[in-house]
Amino acid sequence: MAAVHLVLQGKGGVGKSFVSSLLAQHLRTGGTDTVCIDTDPVNATFAGYAALEVRRIELQSGDDIDPRAFDALIEAVMAAGEKQAVVVDNGAATFVPLCAYLRESDAVSLLGEAGHTVRFHTVVTGGQGLRDTLVGFDALCAHFPGVPVVVWVNEFFGRVAEGGKSFEDFRTYKAHEDRVAGLITLPAVRPETYGRDLDDMLRRRLTFDEALSDKDFGLMARQRLTTWRRDVTSRLGRAGL
Repeated sequence: MAAVHLVLQGKGGVGKSFVSSLLAQHLRTGGTDTVCIDTDPVNATFAGYAALEVRRIELQSGDDIDPRAFDALIEAVMAAGEKQAVVVDNGAATFVPLCAYLRESDAVSLLGEAGHTVRFHTVVTGGQGLRDTLVGFDALCAHFPGVPVVVWVNEFFGRVAEGGKSFEDFRTYKAHEDRVAGLITLPAVRPETYGRDLDDMLRRRLTFDEALSDKDFGLMARQRLTTWRRDVTSRLGRAGL
């Protein structure tokens, strides 16, 4: 049945929607029919990608999860057919209540019994968000011991390193190493070249295909985007995606 990818992280502004868009584009480019869902109650960034035809499901009611909206999400995932993929982008505000509701309802087991494969994707970032994103990664692994986790190491905000140690040397990573189904590094880029090109593309919620056919991006900008896309595609392939 379908491959289900849930993008989850309790720290906001670390690139979850960017990761969701990269994953969806990669799957579609590889020929997989991909259903995209945005559940972020605050910043519906993923839903802004018109080319990805993202469905919006508002999960939050007050400080908790709306059970009926959650049911709609699970039913949408369950309806995915054989050889399809589902990418769900979840907001930071609903990270804790959604994880609690997933556990309470045992929804992951339900999806598995229906033949779907479930993977969590989480972002660990450098800079000021390092500690918080490590906590999110640790929480996912601790609360969902049977679910493989793909870790996206986002270095756009600084290297994911501390005390001379890289992410793979961190105690948190070592504790859950057997759960990590893939490591994908998004390396830091030169701000005035690659950084500006990516920012322009993200600000306009364009896919790579759209940006590369848009004459507002100059020849060298399109070349840099092509190079960056090729690199990330290679990293996703090595992670088995």
